[in-house]
Amino acid sequence: MPGAGEDLAEVCNVDMWVIRDDGERWSGTVFTLDEVRRIMDRQRRAGDPEGDYWWYWDGLIVRDPGVLSMAEVIDGLVAAGEHETVLRYIGPGEDI
Repeated sequence: MPGAGEDLAEVCNVDMWVIRDDGERWSGTVFTLDEVRRIMDRQRRAGDPEGDYWWYWDGLIVRDPGVLSMAEVIDGLVAAGEHETVLRYIGPGEDI
């Protein structure tokens, strides 16, 4: 879910969903390596302990920026069944 007007080729931090054909849903946040470093550096300058480590429950770190690059990684995870380990299980979608 990139922000309005955001260059999709430069996205480096984005919340995302995987919704399978069977209605099962997973969520996560995708970060680039550079974005993680930028966030940690900012936290360190602010004196936050999080400036010395990184963790994120449903976070996925990818090498390259951009929605297309991130989608390719997610597609590979789904194809291998690894999305069930990496992302947060939300459950089946509800019919409205």
